[in-house]
Amino acid sequence: MNGTMTAAVLYGKEDVKIERVPIPRVGEGEVLVKVQVALTCGTDLKVYQRGYHARMIVPPALFGHELAGVIEEVGPNVKGFKRGQRVVALNSAPCQQCFYCSKHQENLCEDLLFNNGAYAEYIRVPKRIVDLNMLAVPTDVSYEEAALVEPLACVLRGLHETGVEIGDTVAVIGAGPIGLMFMQVAKLTGCNVLAVVKRDSQVDAAKRAGAHDVVQITKVNDPVEAVRAITPDRRGPDVVIEAVGRPEAWEQSIEMVRKGGTVNFFGGCASGTKVQLDTQRLHYSEITLKATFHHTPDTVKKAFALITEGKIKGGDYVTGEAPLSRLQQVLRHMLNRNGQIKTAIIPGH
Repeated sequence: MNGTMTAAVLYGKEDVKIERVPIPRVGEGEVLVKVQVALTCGTDLKVYQRGYHARMIVPPALFGHELAGVIEEVGPNVKGFKRGQRVVALNSAPCQQCFYCSKHQENLCEDLLFNNGAYAEYIRVPKRIVDLNMLAVPTDVSYEEAALVEPLACVLRGLHETGVEIGDTVAVIGAGPIGLMFMQVAKLTGCNVLAVVKRDSQVDAAKRAGAHDVVQITKVNDPVEAVRAITPDRRGPDVVIEAVGRPEAWEQSIEMVRKGGTVNFFGGCASGTKVQLDTQRLHYSEITLKATFHHTPDTVKKAFALITEGKIKGGDYVTGEAPLSRLQQVLRHMLNRNGQIKTAIIPGH
């Protein structure tokens, strides 16, 4: 396909322009997807705020990475996909050959290929993603739900790596889309879920996602004590998942978890930040500290199955839609609201 398309171009800090740019040309093994839905997310918000992403984006650049759409064009030697098919294309794919891939840690791949540019009418999907991390979407699954595969795959990996067991008490700090997903999946796994939230609106959202109890930090003197108080014998939760990305919340997680428990630092903090660890507490309480980043082809398939089986519903996370022309206003609004909602950006409107 020749011609131009409308796309969001990131120029720097909080500087996005909607422009006409050339439609990407597809090469060997690649496909061109007509984007039906691109979802906003916390990572894109950080990229917008900072004007770049260390691993993925150097401006000026197209950005956005949670998308679903229809194949518009297939390049030479594409197998298993054809024009007109509904698909979800993930934002990365591993090389399958390096040390980390051989250790089933594909998310740490030395040559992890990222793909950005979902806030546009079309996106080119590189061969490696077509081969490994693109899935055909059944007709009874909406584009909005299909686009949730990426964040859900990250959450599933986080929960798996944390080693939660049925019956565990899991505290989730943060009630943005990721925090809510952790609550919902932990509940589906058979855990007792405690939510630690900030705003009034998040109390209801957390309960809808499956939280048994909710601690609102603005209503208590000490969130750590408030969480411990609602666990059996005030021991603290078996697992604490930090889904905010603030050093002080990382430190609170360590204070909150029970002896012998596990903390997962899931929220990425600003680069250069550090946390202080109470060595006595870590040592004598045998606390396990874990961090998880990104997803693997395996968790992508598991996330896709949860969505196609209707266990995770798009309506719980996508709370509105807007045309591509309004992306900058949507991101500004998210900044003011601390990015608590997902908006479906609809190109071509």
